[in-house]
Amino acid sequence: MGCGGFSCSRNALIALNTMYILIALLLIILPAVAKSKAHVDNLSVIGGIIASGVFLLLVSVLGLIGAVRHHQVCLFFYMIILFIIFLFEFLFSILCLVVSDAQIEKLVKESWESESTELQESIQESLCCCGLNKNDTECSLPPDCAAMAPPTVSPTTAPDNSCGTLLHQYARHGLNYCGGLGLFFAFTELIGVFVTFRFRHQKNPKANPNAFL
Repeated sequence: MGCGGFSCSRNALIALNTMYILIALLLIILPAVAKSKAHVDNLSVIGGIIASGVFLLLVSVLGLIGAVRHHQVCLFFYMIILFIIFLFEFLFSILCLVVSDAQIEKLVKESWESESTELQESIQESLCCCGLNKNDTECSLPPDCAAMAPPTVSPTTAPDNSCGTLLHQYARHGLNYCGGLGLFFAFTELIGVFVTFRFRHQKNPKANPNAFL
């Protein structure tokens, strides 16, 4: 049987949905790690990618059921929902990649100011930084970090020692990584839509020819 036959389409759809499950796990885990690494609680763009991953995981299960049973209704809703997820994932991925430095700086500032003093101190200790920006003269590096600082550099004025600079770098790296990953895998979902559309119109050679579902 040729690769365009019923069995080949079914196996391809099963393989795609298995891959989508792995993609969904990546979209859920990696942005969450990037979000926690940046110590920022309101990165709504990354939250959108996580939500897309959750929906993709659920829809992948629906696709597997439809592929194994060749269920026309399941395949139809799977195809429609998968295309909608593609649109949302594509949109959020683009937003991740086009977020400006000014917007990131604003998000970091709002998050920093909304956090408690204890959490701010915890961030300073974990990142070996001091204050939100270099103009913050009301803090000093933790003792362990201050001992590591170059003697010719003032801890309270060095830009590299500000938490805002480090958080900005973490946020930018996380947004670029998540945006690129989401954009790449979003296009694979178009393949899933195409394969599903084709599979729905193929007849199962082992099924009752008079049965529709």
